[in-house]
Parts: sequence; C-alpha cells; structure tokens
Amino acid sequence: MKIGIVGNYGNDNNGDEAILLSIIRQLQKVFQIDTQNITVFSNNPTQTAERYSVQSAPLYYKNGNAVKTFAKTYKENSKVVKNLDFVVIGGGGILMDLYKREAPLYGSYAMMAHNNNVPYVVYGCGAGPLNTGLGKWFIRYMAKHAQNISVRDPQSQALLKSIGVKRDVPVIGDPAFSLEVERSNYNEKPKSVGVTAVPYYNASYWPTGDEAKYENYIDGMAKNLDRLIEEQQVEVTFFATKYPQDADVTKNIQAKMKHAQNTKIIDENLPPQRILDLTATFDVLIGTRLHSLILATDAKTPIIGVSYHVKVNDFLQMAGLGNYSLPIEELHKSDDKFAMLFNDMALDWNGAQKLAARTNASFKEKSALGERLLKEGAKRS
Repeated sequence: MKIGIVGNYGNDNNGDEAILLSIIRQLQKVFQIDTQNITVFSNNPTQTAERYSVQSAPLYYKNGNAVKTFAKTYKENSKVVKNLDFVVIGGGGILMDLYKREAPLYGSYAMMAHNNNVPYVVYGCGAGPLNTGLGKWFIRYMAKHAQNISVRDPQSQALLKSIGVKRDVPVIGDPAFSLEVERSNYNEKPKSVGVTAVPYYNASYWPTGDEAKYENYIDGMAKNLDRLIEEQQVEVTFFATKYPQDADVTKNIQAKMKHAQNTKIIDENLPPQRILDLTATFDVLIGTRLHSLILATDAKTPIIGVSYHVKVNDFLQMAGLGNYSLPIEELHKSDDKFAMLFNDMALDWNGAQKLAARTNASFKEKSALGERLLKEGAKRS
C-alpha cells in the first residue's frame, strides 16, 4: 500500500512537523506499512525525506502567477498521486484563505485524487478564516469528494457547516495528540516555566506588518513575565516551534525584561520529539504557538495560552481551559495576567496536575477516533 500526505510540511514550523510525525506513526500503526511506502508533499522534500525516512515530492511548483503555479502543480503532482492508494490531506490549519494560496493549493490535491480515483481524507484540520468565495468553493469541493473529513475543534466544524458543507464532520482533535512522552516528576511547587512566542504583526513575518502592535505585544510579554518572576521566583525558558523567527521574538522580549537573568533562550531548531521531551520538563507552559500547547498537553504539563489566533482560543475552549486563554491584544494593558493565572495553579498545584492529566486523556480518546477514520477512508468507494 502506498500513501500520500499533504500539508504545510518542510517549512521549519515544528508544530506542523509534530503533526506530520504523528500522522506517519498513525499510518504505520493502522496499515502496518514501512515509511518508504509513504510520500509526503513538502516545501522541503530533501529535508522531509531525510528526517522521516519517507519518499517526498515538492508541495507546489512556483510558476509566475497563482494560476500558472496551480496548473503546473496539478500537472506534475497528478503523476505522483495517481500511483498512490490513499491520500491524507492534513492536519494543521490549512482550511483557510488568509494567505490566499492555501485553499486552492490543498484543494488541488483533492482534485488530483478524485480525478485519478484515489480515495482521500481531510484529516484533523483547522478551518478559518474563510472570507473569499474562491476559498469557500475549494473547501466545499474537498469536503464533498473526500471519503471522510474531520477537524480538530468544534469551531472549525461550525465554520464548515456555515459555508455549506453538508456531510458529517467529526471533531478528532489535532493529530499531534497521538504522540506520547514520559514526563519527569513535577516540582513540589511550580517553578519551571516554558514560553513560546510568535512574531505577531512583525513586518518580516506577518501578512500585514504593524510595528505598534508588535511593540505592544513584546512589551506585554516582557512586563507580565517580569511580574511572574517577581511574585513566584520562577525560571523561564524560551524556545521556538518556528525557527528562527520565534527565537528572534523571544530575544526582543528578553531585551525588555528587568529580570532577564531569570530567563534563558534555547536558540535551536528543535525537532518535534525534542520539543515534546522539553515540554515534559516544565511545570507550566505559557504558549503563544498552538503546538507548544498541544505538545505540553501530550506531556501532561499545565498550560496558559496567549491567543494570537482564533485557533488558540478554540483549542483552549475545547479543552475546558477557556479561563486560561489570554487575548494577545490585551496583554500590554496590565502586568499581572500571567501571575494571576499561575497563582491559581500554584494554590491548588495537585489539582492543576490532575486537570492536565484529564485533559491529556480526553484528547487521547479522540486520537483513537482519528485512527478509525484513516482506516475507513482508505477503502475505495
């Protein structure tokens, strides 16, 4: 059996790489196949093939404008797709049109599979934003012809229904919840804190840069972390899931802090397994990147989320942790937001650990449903 995986892979975003690692492991478990029978369509085929011992092909072929790129990608990769037995489109937040290319790009793979009579699933994705007619059309097409479609949160499910997807769309959580890690013991009281940051409105990264918003954000992170250090005497470790962009942000935050001596930055491109192992060493994780929160949940580490995107808040709401979701645009308005939530955990530290364990168990159950959908999806109609 030969299986293809399509998503935002090979882009040095180790949150997405964690998704890819989890899907590969799930496919090995469900179908008992060797990784050499898996082809990943990647932004960096050489890196992806070496990292996961899979076959890999370019995700797209840039060819001038968007229309020509779409046509060339369809022409070249149809040759690969037609020789596959099954295609997995997902996971990640790819059902969107924020960056304009996503919906047509991933929709083209649904077309390749459908037109070559290859069964495919849309698997554990996040949806939104979806604001263009073209983007909505591609997503409806993907849903219509898939063997099944699943999403990672109820809000994505509701959005797909709102744009006209009529079939059942189960919520299975993020595929990365299938990853496992052994965590070390918690400290007697929480003192080790991991932190991730995203280049929010940074002109070198964001679709539309806004220097004032970026400065407010890093100021808010710096003063809230300073207050937390002052009140709880914690040690802060910054790390990146998107490298080097996230590491650069943490340097900017650290430079504004009064208590920078209580912080350190891991200035490395950490692969998913190392991030997973790292999160298991923290007592608490304050995460801006979604997959830092997800991998911390895999490690049963209590979390506080800084919601820079609706997907972060959606995840925390689904996990029953809505009270631990902080709107990023509010962060600079006071310096006690981290300290207040951290103090809640510290006052009932045993309860916080038990809540993290229950959250972990809940998402592991959803992973089992995802594996069943993969198995069912590979059956030809």
